[in-house]
Amino acid sequence: MSKITEAQEILKALGLPAAQQNEMSAFTLLALCCIKEDTPWANATRTSQHITKELMAFVNENYKSAAPYAPNTRETFRRQVLHQFIQAGVVNYNPDDPTLPVNSPKAHYAITQEALAVVKSYGKRSWKKKVEKFVQDTVLLREKYAAERDTHRIPLIIESNEYYLSPGTHNEVQAAVVEEFAPRFAPGGKLLYIGDTEDKDLYVNVAGLEALNLPITEHSKLPDIVISDDKHGWLFMIEVVTSHGPVSAKRVVELEDFAKDCPYGIVYVTAFPNAKEFKKHIDNIAWETEVWLSDTPDHMIHFNGDRFIGPRK
Repeated sequence: MSKITEAQEILKALGLPAAQQNEMSAFTLLALCCIKEDTPWANATRTSQHITKELMAFVNENYKSAAPYAPNTRETFRRQVLHQFIQAGVVNYNPDDPTLPVNSPKAHYAITQEALAVVKSYGKRSWKKKVEKFVQDTVLLREKYAAERDTHRIPLIIESNEYYLSPGTHNEVQAAVVEEFAPRFAPGGKLLYIGDTEDKDLYVNVAGLEALNLPITEHSKLPDIVISDDKHGWLFMIEVVTSHGPVSAKRVVELEDFAKDCPYGIVYVTAFPNAKEFKKHIDNIAWETEVWLSDTPDHMIHFNGDRFIGPRK
């Protein structure tokens, strides 16, 4: 049999559904194990690989007759193969740095040690026993790797309930906005919305948004964080720069349209992790907006000209 056919047989034995026993899935397994057409399965190795520059490059170089895959097929590998491999306990996501945010350009994948043991036994007497053990331990493996990922999540208390943001600088700054910015610059304010890189609707105060005539059906238009200050009649619309960039002049126009029926005055804020990141975006920050750095939480930078913090007139 060809290595592709053998890889498909291994995937079937590992419990992958039929959709993940196709040729692309077989190539993925071969690449993750560094198996060429003439490489014995016993010589399989475990290396962390990025999808395009390593995994797909390996396939295109060593299985040219069945390839090549264009760069735009990266998302197909990620969504239709690797995602399911992770769920099945066959692949680890970001094993070298579990703190990387979702969809980081540094995202990488590696076959799990347990799956590698099965792969290396293919064609040997121990094959069936290795497969049986892997299948028996599948649920435990999923729980194990999920727990490892969860240890790097960022806890956040909202309305006395604990939420967990996925790892990464973006969510570290988001947590700082709620815990550090809000008590200083919007004391008594109410959190109405905060998204997450994995869950865009991590926390949504539907009643609070509806009361201010903010269309809750248009979550895609919301900034990263929304906080209402009922005492002053202000609405803080906060963008964390690590996601879509700062509150630019274009973004102000979009947010003004989104909140056109809101009775509160709007305060636009861009949150940065530090001054170094702030300097990269300074040319794109709109006038009449605010800038906050999470590493110096007591201070605010006002792009407001003749006055300090407050809604635009």
